[in-house]
Amino acid sequence: MGQESIRVLVVEDHHVVRQGLVALLNVVDGIEVVGEAADGVEAITQFRKHRPDITLIDLRLPRMAGVDVIQRVRMETPQSRFIVLTTYDGDEDIYRALQAGARAYLLKGMTTDELIATIRTVHAGKSHIPPAIAQRLAERMGTEELTPREFDVLEQIVRGKSNKEIATELEISEATVKTHINSLLGKLGVTDRTQAATAAIQRGIVPLESLRKPTP
Repeated sequence: MGQESIRVLVVEDHHVVRQGLVALLNVVDGIEVVGEAADGVEAITQFRKHRPDITLIDLRLPRMAGVDVIQRVRMETPQSRFIVLTTYDGDEDIYRALQAGARAYLLKGMTTDELIATIRTVHAGKSHIPPAIAQRLAERMGTEELTPREFDVLEQIVRGKSNKEIATELEISEATVKTHINSLLGKLGVTDRTQAATAAIQRGIVPLESLRKPTP
């Protein structure tokens, strides 16, 4: 008795999902939702206003991505604690979120008990990574990093560009494009462009939102 509630901020752009989380958590003893946000910019504003103990955050948000929100807030408030709650389980998504400082990574198919237990675990200063997520992260840690230029080439491949088009877009020779492609195929553990594009999307290496933006 007398113990203060864990103060939670819920950041989720889908209204029904957000309201469901708020309603769920507000009836749990020892947990209080102090704020909510529907996009990344609003999330930062709400965090500064409420200074929650725990922030539940989706990765795919309007105006500013979840990973960027985590990075920005933790620059200002290093002790802030984030739990990523998302439908995305690509190993690159997991890696980016944890690199940014998230303490836990949950998929939206988790049980209510797991969500509540994770909030309490993270509030106690610990981390929580489900076994399936940990395995994906281990696979990611065992692969070589793509260079910035290899990433650029991979993004163009995902957009369906030919070697000639990629060379023109990136202002490099076709021979250099082929060299980058051979290298990134090896790093991704795939044998052709189609597999590379599929891996890039499934693993979250090329975020889907970047594909919606026209190439400048």
